[in-house]
Amino acid sequence: MTRQPRIGLDKAVRVNLAYGDSGLQIDVPDHADVIYPRAAAAVPDEAAALTAALRAPVSGPPLRERVRPGQTVAISVCDGTRAQPSSLMLPAVLAELDGVVDFDDVVVLIATGTHRANTDAELRTMLGDSVVDSVRVVNHDARDSATLTWMGTFGADVPVWLNTQWAEADVKITTGFVEPHFFAGFSGGPKMVAPGLAGLDTVLVLHDAARIGHPAATWGVTEGNPVHDDVRAIAAGTGVTFAFDVVLNRDKQIVAAFGGDILPMHARAAQLAKRLAMRELAAPCDVVVTTGSGFPLDQNLYQSVKGMSAASRVVRDGGMIICAAECRDGFPDHGSYRAVLRSAASPQALLAEISGRAVTVPDQWQVQIQAQIQSRATVVMHTSYLSDADLADAHLRQTADISEAVAAELHRLGPAARICVLPEGPQTIPYLAAAD
Repeated sequence: MTRQPRIGLDKAVRVNLAYGDSGLQIDVPDHADVIYPRAAAAVPDEAAALTAALRAPVSGPPLRERVRPGQTVAISVCDGTRAQPSSLMLPAVLAELDGVVDFDDVVVLIATGTHRANTDAELRTMLGDSVVDSVRVVNHDARDSATLTWMGTFGADVPVWLNTQWAEADVKITTGFVEPHFFAGFSGGPKMVAPGLAGLDTVLVLHDAARIGHPAATWGVTEGNPVHDDVRAIAAGTGVTFAFDVVLNRDKQIVAAFGGDILPMHARAAQLAKRLAMRELAAPCDVVVTTGSGFPLDQNLYQSVKGMSAASRVVRDGGMIICAAECRDGFPDHGSYRAVLRSAASPQALLAEISGRAVTVPDQWQVQIQAQIQSRATVVMHTSYLSDADLADAHLRQTADISEAVAAELHRLGPAARICVLPEGPQTIPYLAAAD
């Protein structure tokens, strides 16, 4: 059967969006700018590349030379909302530690930040049975003061409480992956200390309205970014023995691995991540289709704000963002994100409430960014697990068919309308040439 073109899409092309585990196909006009991260081949031997990064670091001695018998070791690792290949990275780290330290003295700390704890089943999927069965694995809890240690004040007057098992370990190893981040500049590296292993009061200051609202608190910016400046100061001031990060391609394969002293290592990884992810666009678009980057990042609406944020960089004022995110974990229901969204009648009212006041609850920073986006563009969602009524709580509306929504908006705007598609969502960070 011949596929009929959509209304207003006389010449359509099919695009596969990152969505959940299986993807989502849509039709867009053939003049659309469809933008992906730059292609990057996976390393031919992942285990060899990881071991090489541990033994030939960017800066400082190899991991094995930094550890002595009898020492305790804490390893920070991403939680289940991130695509870190932990089941590959942690065995590589443990192999280097084997024969030097007793594995009874090793703890893997899930750097949840303010997110929920991961279940045993999730941990086994993330880390692998061999890791879960050979060392202790502990979910960090930012809200449990009994598990936190006061470290002092760092950066721009940030009061710092960190996970006690991390703070008291003789050897502290961060592991993560580096990609542009919508207000911290880049993920990985120092973020695996704070906010990853920080107490709630520390995170609230790091993510306060003034820091989040600063123009340099954005994708791909570290120096002069008040969030990342403070994150770096905390990691450097509280001590990290060794840092270990990877950069992934759009298929979530390892492109490169980096190890060593945390700040130079992270800077080197961020250079590569920026080159792959950030793509120039000539002019603003009337419609931008984006995604939550597929599972695991698109498992809730909270995380899908990153896809909206990437799209907002190139949508015109008054334009439309259409974001596809599966949201199998809902808003999520834990945390205060939904309650804060419902606390005001509009995005503009939310911004008025948040701006200039202290951040008193987690998730307020995500609401602030979402409200900023919605104040200048219409945001339409496509999800599989949230109802229209659910999304109305977030001042959002839903489309059951992205292709039809695109066609209808382009038909309304006329033939001169510009459209951009970001199939990988926040894995691609577009920017306008004049704004670079």
